[in-house]
Amino acid sequence: MSNLTLFHGSQQIIETPLFAYGKTTNDYGQGFYCTEHLDLAKEWACTENSDGFANRYQLESKNLNILNLHEDQFNTLHWLSILVSNRTFDLATPIMRQAVFFLKEEYSINLQKYDAILGYRADDSYFAFAKMFLSNQISYSQLSKAMMLGALGDQFVLKSKKAFEAITFTGFEIAPKSEFLSKKIQRMNKAKEDFHKLIDNYSITEEDLFMTDFILGKVSKNDARLR
Repeated sequence: MSNLTLFHGSQQIIETPLFAYGKTTNDYGQGFYCTEHLDLAKEWACTENSDGFANRYQLESKNLNILNLHEDQFNTLHWLSILVSNRTFDLATPIMRQAVFFLKEEYSINLQKYDAILGYRADDSYFAFAKMFLSNQISYSQLSKAMMLGALGDQFVLKSKKAFEAITFTGFEIAPKSEFLSKKIQRMNKAKEDFHKLIDNYSITEEDLFMTDFILGKVSKNDARLR
């Protein structure tokens, strides 16, 4: 990656993204959340009441230290460790509490050394899938397959001041709610429908890994099933 075209869906035209601004409880913490997919940005931009804007940027990334969570040394548990460190949710069961402690201890990543992050986008519905894994209701394999449903695409998140200095606003496109709100709803409904099909038609095998297997130390970090 050297020069990336990124889009940010919003209710506003944002010519100058602000460093150290925004919610700390987003997937990857405080940062500026973008996508490389124009249509997804337009879907994110719309609300029930109004159209939105897909802001377009060029990012000079060759001098940035980017955490790519799709690289071979990372797996879904690394992504989850970041998610549970930032998202606010109810740890309703002892297994969930132990799961969060385990992930933070064993799979946490020091994000301070990175300028930007590329990884899954966890919409609320997708976060619900993750919580099912944390509570031992679905297997690691089921969760990994669920994250591919709905084609949400990746998020590219600017984290450091250096990254914010490397991005340039190049324009915007209007995102009509009459078109893109329904697309967003259809995408999410399709993901939920496919998830239920995945669960209903899934046959558990001895090779499946559940959260309790990780907590009890039955799975090594080099286990091929984590890839």
